Amino acid sequence: MAAFTLLDLLALAWFLGVWIGYSLLIENTAKGRSGLNSLMNGYRDEWMERLLARDMRMVDAQVTASLQNGTAFFASTSLIAIGGTLTLLRSTEQVLTVVSALPLGVAQSPELWEMKMVGLAIIFVYAFFKFAWSYRLFNYFAIMVGAAPPPEQKDTAAAQAFAHRAARLCADAGRHFNRGQRAFFFALGYLGWFLGPLPLALTTTGIVIVMWRRQFASDARLAFSQTPPPGPGMN
Repeated sequence: MAAFTLLDLLALAWFLGVWIGYSLLIENTAKGRSGLNSLMNGYRDEWMERLLARDMRMVDAQVTASLQNGTAFFASTSLIAIGGTLTLLRSTEQVLTVVSALPLGVAQSPELWEMKMVGLAIIFVYAFFKFAWSYRLFNYFAIMVGAAPPPEQKDTAAAQAFAHRAARLCADAGRHFNRGQRAFFFALGYLGWFLGPLPLALTTTGIVIVMWRRQFASDARLAFSQTPPPGPGMN
């Protein structure tokens, strides 16, 4: 820890505190339940209700496959990012020579650089585990879609319980996917640390502002609050 200055430690504490605080707010508070991620959970329940009423469920299978493919893409990207980070870790001297020549480059010891790179690798490892587990949950969800009760049983208590259970599994997979994406976003903020503690604080703040806006003030979120315009022949 001797390689870190007090400003480094304060900036790192700000980075971790903002990440943890934002995650808790999104997932565990009333404000978070009004965000875009939480609003989509209601549509998962509606999806499962409509699935029960359909004879042909090819559309449901295609949507499920799309969710799996998107998650697999991010899991693969995480592995590539981990590999790239470890490659830079093995080339510390060459990288520091290039960084020090940049206009915004700051002088730092090889030990400090390597510790920062290890932190970045840890973030990507965390993201990989989240995406990998999300992919596994979507696999389980795909099995449940295939095991859904027939349409003539859609109003039974067992079918309704099945729909609710499947929707919760899908929501859990989505929650872990969101955590993996959140790690990617904060990894971008973490890059500011390679320029110094103040850039880390600024990039972290910028990242959380962007994510907050997307959850609560983006056009996608406003679409849930706006009344649709009347259609033809409606007053």
